[in-house]
Amino acid sequence: MKLYGELAGWWPVFSDPKEYRLEASHVARVLRKSTKPAPHTVLELGSGGGNSAFHLKAHFEMTLVDMSPQMLKVSRKLNPECEHIRGDIRTLRLGRTFDAVYVHDAICHMTTERELRAVMQTACEHCRPGGVALFVPDFVRETFIAGTDQGGTDSPGRRLRFLQWVFDPDPRDTTYEVDFAILLRNKTGNARVAHDRHILGLFPRARWLRMLREVGLKPVVVRDDEVRELFLARRRDM
Repeated sequence: MKLYGELAGWWPVFSDPKEYRLEASHVARVLRKSTKPAPHTVLELGSGGGNSAFHLKAHFEMTLVDMSPQMLKVSRKLNPECEHIRGDIRTLRLGRTFDAVYVHDAICHMTTERELRAVMQTACEHCRPGGVALFVPDFVRETFIAGTDQGGTDSPGRRLRFLQWVFDPDPRDTTYEVDFAILLRNKTGNARVAHDRHILGLFPRARWLRMLREVGLKPVVVRDDEVRELFLARRRDM
């Protein structure tokens, strides 16, 4: 995917950290209320450019994991005080646990049950007994909405605008598509167009809940102000 590789340097103008403030506030409230005492250490799996951590680090000690070296470079610049680790969230094993594990929309890139379960297992392995994992998929099957959106912003040297088109070509399978048409303008004023297609996972709510239980987590559904359903899952005490 171009956005996480060759176009990663454009991420701050594609996705401004300021746009994550309200969502991060909601996530912080959910996590703070999830355990007593409230979580102190949080592992974020699939942290990308670090936009969520930019806000969450005010509340928690954040450890950030992503498999893209380009995105980790962007995040290190934004969050120099956070620990950054390159790794595949399906197979990562750090040999230590955290009060909470947070998985934002990186979970959407798991397109099969096997991949989704693998990330759930990673989260469980890194939760302390009694700790929690919070998963934030864009959709479950029951809440999926096709449509378009647009965005982008400016920086001193770069300007970017994009059109996003969310579409499910086959409602019978476990995937949907997101196409991005991206217009990039550099500091000299020259513009070019890039197309980036993401194939993302889409699973029924019941399947999410079943798999979370199977890996050793006790889940509940938490809804936000959008259409999303968040899965807050507690690791059973050992």
